[in-house]
Amino acid sequence: MIHLRDIRKSFGKSTAVDGLSLDVYAGEVFGLLGPNGAGKTTTISIATGLLAADAGTVRIGTGAGAGSPREARVRALLGVAPQSLALYDELTGRENLHFFASIYGLRGAERAAAVIRCLELVGLADRGRDLVKAYSGGMKRRLNLAAALLHDPRVLFLDEPTAGVDPQSRHALVEIVAQLKQRGVTVIYSTHYMEEAERMCDRVAIIDHGRALAVGTVGELISAHGGASVVEVVRGAGEHASVQRTATPDPLGVLAAALATGSIASARIHGPTLESVFLSLTGRSLRD
Repeated sequence: MIHLRDIRKSFGKSTAVDGLSLDVYAGEVFGLLGPNGAGKTTTISIATGLLAADAGTVRIGTGAGAGSPREARVRALLGVAPQSLALYDELTGRENLHFFASIYGLRGAERAAAVIRCLELVGLADRGRDLVKAYSGGMKRRLNLAAALLHDPRVLFLDEPTAGVDPQSRHALVEIVAQLKQRGVTVIYSTHYMEEAERMCDRVAIIDHGRALAVGTVGELISAHGGASVVEVVRGAGEHASVQRTATPDPLGVLAAALATGSIASARIHGPTLESVFLSLTGRSLRD
């Protein structure tokens, strides 16, 4: 559904995207995982036609219908919920959605139905007549998503959709994405939250400095780049407790040997995670 080939983009002397190539399949939730400044937002801006790449090609769609996002017919397939909220605080939730629906070309009963449908989808049907300036951060994020769904897009780009929201709104947004996937919508999900990528994404691209460091399912990435498991053994108690951590490809063997000593207070095995994959590939922790 989305084909990026050797995309490059610089701003002055700063390189934001550096030879990035990705394929996103129809109907999957594809994660762009990386720290702030990794190039995720620039990549989305290029993939949606908001920015022109300095080099490389972008094609959206399948078969003979595929084309550049700079074409109006292709942009009509896309929904975008940007990281910076695209809302008008002095309008109500309904008025915001009516405005954006008119930009999509929706009119009359079709527009009214789309507004109601999207407010219900994001759980704001009872707050649609309230001014957006009275919304919480999580409500604004949900309305931001609703605006991207009014025209029933085939491809949805979500750029850090849960940044700065409360746990309840984050859960709601994740559940909405799951519903969209069931409907066959292709979702590109940019985030730096590991648990979201692990929970939702069919495949993940770990991106930093404008490059794709690795692409695959979470299981594939952990298997290829996660490194060894760590066995944590605690001996003694209180101020006399000591902790020994051993990185090993055979955690059960190390644990069995420790248990055989008979002097263990507790023991745990910490398997590799998506975060350990990121650290293995980049050599540093995620920036927030």
